Amino acid sequence: MKRVPILFLPAAIVAIAGCTSSNEVEIQQWMAEVRQTMKPTTQPVPEPKEFAPYAYEARTLVDPFDPQKVVMAVARQQQARVSASAIKPDLDRRRETLEGFPLDQIRMVGMMRQSGTNVALLETNGATHLVRVGNYVGQNFGLITRISENELQLKEIVQDAAGEWVERPAKLELQEAMTRTAQGSKR
Repeated sequence: MKRVPILFLPAAIVAIAGCTSSNEVEIQQWMAEVRQTMKPTTQPVPEPKEFAPYAYEARTLVDPFDPQKVVMAVARQQQARVSASAIKPDLDRRRETLEGFPLDQIRMVGMMRQSGTNVALLETNGATHLVRVGNYVGQNFGLITRISENELQLKEIVQDAAGEWVERPAKLELQEAMTRTAQGSKR
């Protein structure tokens, strides 16, 4: 019984080899047909651009590594800082009462003329203050520059991102009478 499977083994190998060879022939024929019908599509490679070397004429151009150029650039920056720093608050003067309050807590509640000049009535924390052009208001060194019937204009001095002092315009607008009476009735 053991010899029967051994006899069938060579026959099975021949049968498998015959199947494999016929399948292989068919595959090779199919591949040959496909190769003949397929035409490869290729795009032409663009011609390279012609390289034109740059001629550096050191005699006609400024030397980028010239130490004198660096010194001049630093001097220009320092001069710009000096001119920008001409604006700064007077820290030695005596501070006024309304400089203790942020500008958003101060309200303009009125305007009147006194001796031919406009004066404004400002209210903060329930107290009313009389101010003129030239007085200071708010915590950013706000100098009052103009008082009209509807608003008070001022010029604040603040530091920018670089730490330099710059002027910034600001204003307080007259609060309407209805707003004042509505707030008075809430108290």
